Amino acid sequence: MENQNPNQIQNQVQGQAQNQYQNQNYNQTQQQNTNYNQGYVAQKNTSVVSVGDWIITFILMMLPLINIIMLFVWAFGSNTPESKANWAKASLIMYLVTIILVIIFYSTIIAMIVGVAALGK
Repeated sequence: MENQNPNQIQNQVQGQAQNQYQNQNYNQTQQQNTNYNQGYVAQKNTSVVSVGDWIITFILMMLPLINIIMLFVWAFGSNTPESKANWAKASLIMYLVTIILVIIFYSTIIAMIVGVAALGK
C-alpha cells in the first residue's frame, strides 16, 4: 500500500465500501425473506385437539345441516387446528363419495324397476 498513490487508495476504499453496502443489502433481503417464510409457517395451527373438543365435535356432527356447515368451517377456517381441518376435509370427501354411490345405487334400482315394468306390458 505504500507504493500506491492517493487516488488508488481512495478507489480501493470506495470499492470496499460499495461491497460492504451491497453485502448489507443482500443480507437484509435474505433476512426479510427468512422472516416472511417464518411468518407463513407460523400461521399453521398445530395445537392439540383435546378429548373434550372431540366429544363436542362428534355431538355437533349428529345435528342435521349444522354438521355440514361446521365441516366446511373446520375444513377451510384459518383458526382450526391442522389435525381437525384434515379430519373435516376427509369427512367432506367421504360424504361426497357416499352421495355419489347412493345416486348410482338408486339409479340402478329404478332402472331395474322400469325394465321389469316394461316387460310386463
